[in-house]
Amino acid sequence: MGNKMPREIAPGVFWIGDCLAQRHKGKVYHGYNAAFLVAGATASVLVETGHPKDFPVIERHLAELFARGVAPLKYLFVTHQETPHCGGLGRILKRFPDALLCGDVSDYHLAFPQYEHRMRWMNEGDEIDLGGRTLMAVEPVIRDLRTTWWGFDTRERVLFPGDGFAYSHYHEDGHCGLVAEEAVSLDLPDVSAVFADLALFWTKFANMDAYCERLDHLIDRLGVRTIAPTHGLPITDVKRTVPKVKEGLKYAAGVPESGTNEKVAAVVAAAS
Repeated sequence: MGNKMPREIAPGVFWIGDCLAQRHKGKVYHGYNAAFLVAGATASVLVETGHPKDFPVIERHLAELFARGVAPLKYLFVTHQETPHCGGLGRILKRFPDALLCGDVSDYHLAFPQYEHRMRWMNEGDEIDLGGRTLMAVEPVIRDLRTTWWGFDTRERVLFPGDGFAYSHYHEDGHCGLVAEEAVSLDLPDVSAVFADLALFWTKFANMDAYCERLDHLIDRLGVRTIAPTHGLPITDVKRTVPKVKEGLKYAAGVPESGTNEKVAAVVAAAS
């Protein structure tokens, strides 16, 4: 990926972070554990803090952006309390002592009691003022945890859906650092189904047609122009690409679970 990142996917919205390789059904997929910096005139907010292994990469990307004159980091917005999303939280709070953590901040004080005074609760519709734009907490249609919130940049209409729109990509095809529409050889329904099978097991017990309708409603209501998922390539053509992701979600919901059994087999094979 290297020189492709940081990448500006919309004016003032920068994609940073790195890939994580994972094996599934004999293939090696790359999944992003991305973070995004949204820069206003007076402040920036970091959406997600990355996987623990990604902190050196994220720190380097942030330093590069601030050296370009991007507004200073004053806020963190983490979609939910899971390692790939908040794994860098403590180190980011230490590295940027003026930054406030915003969102559903449940339990973070138990891990980082020294930073509790820098945590701010947000409810749906609450906004972080960055100067000329805000980041708003919006309905999390596809939740990974009860505490999930999605973020929305009100100026450029960028949606940050956390584990929503999660899918892998093919490293060998050069997809790392590309937006979804540039990865022409990517089978979006297939890789979306793989991610749903491994990470969103609850989708097998839910009416995904209803969830997809709710996604459409949210996208229409907010006028979303760009989608920046934590675990997928950014989507810059919503009308063209979102139907492919929804197709994968619906397909995965009807397929028997396979990920856990494969992991057990892989462990046994490695041991032998």
